[in-house]
Amino acid sequence: MIKEFAPWQEIWNRVKTTLRQTARVWIPASAIAGSVIGLRTTGIIQPWELSYVDSFFQARPAEPVDDRIVIVGIREAELQQHGWPLSDRTLAGLLTKIESAKPRAIGLDIYRDHTVREGNAELERAFQTMPNLIGIQKMPDPESPGVAASPTLKKLGQVGFNNVIFDPDRKIRRAVLYWFENRQKFRSFSMMLALRYLENQGIREEGAPHDAKILKLGQAIFPRFQQNDGVYVNADDGGYQIIANFRGGAGHFRTVMMQDVLDGKVPAEQLRDRIVLIGSLAPSLKDFSATPFSGGFTRTPIEVAGVEIQANFISEILNVALGQRRLLKSWSEPVEYIWIWTWALIGTSVCWRLRSPQRSFLAVVLLGGGLTGICYGLFLAGWIVPFVPAAITLVTSATVVIAAIAHSQEELKRSKEFLSRVINSIPDPVFVKDAEHRWVVLNEAYSKLLGKPLEELIEKSDYEIFPEHEADVFHQQDELVFRYKNELEHEEEFTSTNGVTYHIATKRSLHKDAAGNLFLVGVIRDITQRKTIEEELRRTTEELYQSNVELRLSQDRLNYIANHDALTGLPNRILLYERIKQAIEMTKASNQITALLFLDLDGFKQINDTLGHAIGDLLLQAVARRLSGCLRTSDTVARLGGDEFVVLLPAIPDILTVTQIARKILSRLSQAFAISGQTLLVTTSIGIAIFPEHADDLELLIEKADEAMYHAKRSGKNQFSIADRIPVENHD
Repeated sequence: MIKEFAPWQEIWNRVKTTLRQTARVWIPASAIAGSVIGLRTTGIIQPWELSYVDSFFQARPAEPVDDRIVIVGIREAELQQHGWPLSDRTLAGLLTKIESAKPRAIGLDIYRDHTVREGNAELERAFQTMPNLIGIQKMPDPESPGVAASPTLKKLGQVGFNNVIFDPDRKIRRAVLYWFENRQKFRSFSMMLALRYLENQGIREEGAPHDAKILKLGQAIFPRFQQNDGVYVNADDGGYQIIANFRGGAGHFRTVMMQDVLDGKVPAEQLRDRIVLIGSLAPSLKDFSATPFSGGFTRTPIEVAGVEIQANFISEILNVALGQRRLLKSWSEPVEYIWIWTWALIGTSVCWRLRSPQRSFLAVVLLGGGLTGICYGLFLAGWIVPFVPAAITLVTSATVVIAAIAHSQEELKRSKEFLSRVINSIPDPVFVKDAEHRWVVLNEAYSKLLGKPLEELIEKSDYEIFPEHEADVFHQQDELVFRYKNELEHEEEFTSTNGVTYHIATKRSLHKDAAGNLFLVGVIRDITQRKTIEEELRRTTEELYQSNVELRLSQDRLNYIANHDALTGLPNRILLYERIKQAIEMTKASNQITALLFLDLDGFKQINDTLGHAIGDLLLQAVARRLSGCLRTSDTVARLGGDEFVVLLPAIPDILTVTQIARKILSRLSQAFAISGQTLLVTTSIGIAIFPEHADDLELLIEKADEAMYHAKRSGKNQFSIADRIPVENHD
C-alpha cells in the first residue's frame, strides 16, 4: 500500500518544496492581489477604471460616419428665428418636409406634451399620418418626475423613453433599452427607431425582455447588464441595460440644419431610407451630457448633445443586430480575479529576479506598457478587462519587492536616490515629504518651477520658502492626506522665488517604504494658462450676456413702438390686422365666430375744437381705458387714428353675445368723463361685422364693420348696427 502511493507522496513533497522556495513571490502577490480585489469591490477605484476605459475610447481609431442616421439639428440661429419651444406650425412643417423625403424612420427628440402657439391642428394631422414617427417621453426617476409624451403619439404607440443612466462622474456609458414599471414594459426611444429601421431587413424582437428574458435581434444576443459587470461595482442595473459602445463624441453623425430643411436646401437623397433624428444642438437649451469622449488628461471636456447620444445608441443597436459590430463584454468575476493575481505574480517574480531598483523600475515600465497594449487590444476586440487593478497590483507588487530588498539590505539612502531618479524622469514637478512635512526628494522640474537649487530645498518645509498664506494651504492639504490616507487633488497658488505666482493642481498620495516610513508624494501640474483662459471666457460670457440683454430690451421697445398707438398705448393698425388674421385662422378651425366692432365717438370733434387738443387727448386716453375694462383679456382694443377705435372679439359663441358686449360698451362710454376738472359727455356709434357670416377675409370684414358704423351714426348715433341687418337696434 505504501509503495502504491509513494509516487504521489513524492509529487506532494516536490510541490511543498516549490511552494516554500517561491513563497516570497506568491505570498505577497496573493496578498496584494487579494487587497486590490477587496479594494475594487468597495468601488473606490471604479473612477480610475472608468477613466481608463474612456481613454481607450478616445485612443481608438476614428470610426466612419454612420450613413444610416441623419440629425436635423436645431441651433441657436433657429431658436432666435423661430423661438423656443418651436410652434406647432413650425414643427408640423418640418416633419412634413422630412416625411416627403421618405425616410425609414423619424425620431422627434423634442418633448411635445402640450400645444405650443399656432398650428396645433396641422401638427396633430402630421402625427396621425406618419406611422414611422417616434416621439419621446421621460419616465419618472429619482432625479425628476418625468415628462409626458404627446397624447396623440402615445395613443398610436409611437413613443419611446429617452431616460439615460449617469455614472457617478455624471458621464453616460450605458444605454437603457427597456424600462419596467408596474409590470409594464416600455421601449426606449433608440430601440423604437432601431426596430423601425430593422423591419425592412426582416429583423424583429425575439424573447422581448421582461424581467430575466434575454433580447435577441436577428442572430445577435444582447446580454443584460449586471451591477458588477466590467469595471462597475454595485452599479444601478435597473431596466434592461447594455454597455454603450460609442462611435464618437460630438459631430460624429451627418448633421443638417433645421432651417435648411424648411427652406428645401437639403436634397431628399440625404434623408431617404434613413433614420432622421430631430433635436437640439443649441448650448442655451443645456441638453448636453458627458460621454467617454468627454474630457481626458490631454483634451478639453466636451459634452455631447442629447440627440447625438441617442444616435450613438441607435447606431450600436443596428450594428450589433446586423452583425457589423460586437457589444462590449466583460469577463466573469473569477476570470478577472485570476487576471489581477497573474499580474501581481509577474511584478513580484520579475523584481525578485532582477534585485535592482533601477532595472526593476525599467521592467515595470515595460510591463506596464505591455499591460496597456494587451488591454487596449482586447478593448478593440470588444472586451473590457480590469486594467487599473492589474496595473495597481503590478506596480504595488514591484514596489513591495523593491522596498523589501531595500529594507533587507538596509539601504535607505539608495532607495531615496532611486526614487529621485524615478521622479526626475517625470516632466511635471514632483516632491516627496516625510511625516514632518519636510522635503526629502524633489525633481529638477520642481526646482526649476520654484527657482531654487535642490540642495537649498532638501530637509526644508513650506514655511521656510513660501509666503505664510500659501504655506498654510500646503500644510493643510498634506495633513489631510497623512490623516485620512486618501489620495487628494487640490488647486492652489504657488509663488516662486522670482515673485511669479502660478495656479497649480497638486495630486497628493501617501506611500510607505519597506521600513514602514510614511511618505507623501505630490505631482504638480501648471494650470495657470487654463485658469487665465477660463477667466477670459467668463468675462467674455458676461459681456456677451449683457450685450444680448440690452439688445433684447431695445428690440422689445422698438417692437412695442411699431405696434402700439403712441397716445393711448393700444395696439395700432399693424398689430390689429395681425390679430384679426390669427382670430380668423382660429375661427376656421372651430365652430365659433369672430366679431369686429368699429367705433366712432359722437361729439368728439366739438370737444376737441372748443376745449383744445390737450383735453381731447386726455379724453381719448380715458375712452381707451374704459374700452379695455369692458372686455376679456383675449379681446383686442385698437386705435386706428382720431376718434376711431376697433374692438376684436375672437372665439365668440354666437351673435347674441356680441350684441350684449356692444350694449355694455355703449353704456360705459355714455357715462360722464371727469377730465382736468371738467365733466365731458360723449357717446359712440358702433358697426358690427361677423366672420364668416358677413365676410370671409380681413379687408372685407373691416369694410363691412365700417359701413355698419356709418349706418348707426346716420340713424341717430349712440347705437350699434349689424352689417346687412335692418332695422337698427337703439340703445336704451
